[in-house]
Amino acid sequence: MTTPDSRIHQPFYRNGPSHRDGADVTFGDIVKIFGFRSITIGKWVTAKEQQIAANLFFDALFDLMDILSIPTPVISLNNNLSLAFGHGGQKHSSAHYASQTKTLALAKNAGGGALAHEWFHAFDHYIAQKLFTDVKAQDFASACWLKDKKQIEHPINKNLSLCFESIFLADNKNQVSEYVNRSAQADKALKTYYYAQPQELAARAFEACIQDHYRKNAFLVQGTKQSPEAKLGIYPQNETRKLINQHFIHYFSLLGNTIKKV
Repeated sequence: MTTPDSRIHQPFYRNGPSHRDGADVTFGDIVKIFGFRSITIGKWVTAKEQQIAANLFFDALFDLMDILSIPTPVISLNNNLSLAFGHGGQKHSSAHYASQTKTLALAKNAGGGALAHEWFHAFDHYIAQKLFTDVKAQDFASACWLKDKKQIEHPINKNLSLCFESIFLADNKNQVSEYVNRSAQADKALKTYYYAQPQELAARAFEACIQDHYRKNAFLVQGTKQSPEAKLGIYPQNETRKLINQHFIHYFSLLGNTIKKV
């Protein structure tokens, strides 16, 4: 049942250009334009909520595409990625990526702002087999990088490796970064192992990169600067953050240009 103040009904700030010219779109439009494998809508999502969500997803995905300078096939990971809205959620989680089914799921009323984070999980999972040899179906590229698995030689892959290097290693390359240390300290204080997981470190670093861009979309990403989590120190900070941002933007620009030339 929807309450008047449920999050999906409240405005999400964005400052990018119009992608719809004020028109409504459907999730069917999103699947067709970006090439997603499928979309599943939860049975408790009303027609009004579905319409609001479709417009939000549409704008956010186009904003992400513009920020990264990538074409639509990258957004859907070459037709490998499925979406779910208000369906298949996990307890205590506003959003998640299910690697077994390659599905990005957002909760109906709490998933706004988590799209960039979950999309990078999907990308991290998808790109593992493009970046490394001898990977398993469930592997994430970020975790494989930390395990020093053998990389597939390619100029674009070298640039993705630089992204991971800037996330995980200090300037001297011989120690873990302060970002990793702060995340491990947060886990220790909370008596868990979550924030310091390599795929979570990478996804939060990507979130920060997207939020720092001049093009803003609060449905796509929010909370990397002033949220309680940010105040815990679990996002990249200062010069490290700037360096990671530069590597991510450069990598995806190269990836986008390469795909557009094919």
